[in-house]
Amino acid sequence: MRALCWHGKRKVQVDTVPDPKILNPRDVIIRITSTAVCGSDLHLYNGFVKSMEEGDILGHEFMGEVVEKGSEVKNLGMGDRVVVPFTISCGQCPSCQKQQFSLCDNSNPNAWIPEKTYGDTTAGLFGFSHMLGGYAGGQAEYVRVPFADVGPLKVPSGIPDEKLLFLSDIFPTGYAAVERCNITHGDVVAVWGCGPVGQMAIRSAGILGAAKVIGIDRFAPRLALAEKGGAETINYEECDDLEGELRARTGGRGPDVCIDAVGMEAHGITTVAKIDRAKQALMMETDRPYVLRQVIQCCRKGGRVSIPGVYVGLVDKFPIGTAFSKGLTLSMGQTHMQKYMRPLFDLVEAGKIDPSEIITHRVSLEDAPDAYRVFCDKEDDAVKFVLKPGASRSSPKQN
Repeated sequence: MRALCWHGKRKVQVDTVPDPKILNPRDVIIRITSTAVCGSDLHLYNGFVKSMEEGDILGHEFMGEVVEKGSEVKNLGMGDRVVVPFTISCGQCPSCQKQQFSLCDNSNPNAWIPEKTYGDTTAGLFGFSHMLGGYAGGQAEYVRVPFADVGPLKVPSGIPDEKLLFLSDIFPTGYAAVERCNITHGDVVAVWGCGPVGQMAIRSAGILGAAKVIGIDRFAPRLALAEKGGAETINYEECDDLEGELRARTGGRGPDVCIDAVGMEAHGITTVAKIDRAKQALMMETDRPYVLRQVIQCCRKGGRVSIPGVYVGLVDKFPIGTAFSKGLTLSMGQTHMQKYMRPLFDLVEAGKIDPSEIITHRVSLEDAPDAYRVFCDKEDDAVKFVLKPGASRSSPKQN
């Protein structure tokens, strides 16, 4: 089969690799009909996530059709159409029983690596390094899905892939980032980063009852999409005092909820942001916490900070004193996908949200290397790439 494989920093290519096989009676094999490039894939592309090996198959947002299944998979049939969550969860361990699916105790065969690095393991993830299981990803023609009696969500025909594909990651991730902040009447939500997860957080904040949503970014197409999703916007490159601007828009208090949908590769225009970038390049810190500092500084006292943006290691000058003094509540982590997929599918089916409106590019799997470059370099007004295995090759232009 054909699959997008990692070959080093900023080097990915589509290779011919062996087809996946059933290895466990709880496995299924999926023929991929749609897959996508996620912002967190760029952390792999840019070489910031360790334990990648040459030839690893990338991708954790995908859906498709069941073409083979193990003997213990009773909930799915041959030909069933499914969306697959990016987290791999056994459904039986104490974490899964508490619906903390992204913290599954059993799905990471390389648990010793995060245990040594972080003190404990999380769930295995598709296409996201050997530290998180070494599982082949879904930017491919086929993929093996472990624990298929727990993960994949069966979906009906008649709803296009593009409306359902993001149930695999970014829609639940954006929704959960807002939900865990317990939105109450009158709350103002500020979202840093109007990329795909930020767009889903903005729309989810409206669904969950926020009185006002403010999207913060520097790219006009992303800001326009945020406004389409119901947000006011701020271009931080045109704002001399972001904290002051947010206070002015919130009655002098600051936002009730601040969401960091950027993560470890944050950009900024200040000297501090440039220092972060230099420190990361020199491995003096693994992540650039510029946005993380901003959300803590800008959040109102007694407010809530949510962090769906991915961080992988150690940061410098984390403002713990500010968070403590202001009495902030911080929440973060990978999304407990299986908890959210069915209720969010219901929202899509009812027409209350159309996740496909953030798609800017549709290309073949063979175009994936160009798609990564364009997406990473923020060219061609790129917000979200969807890849179609089996489609004819084309230039990754907006369509």
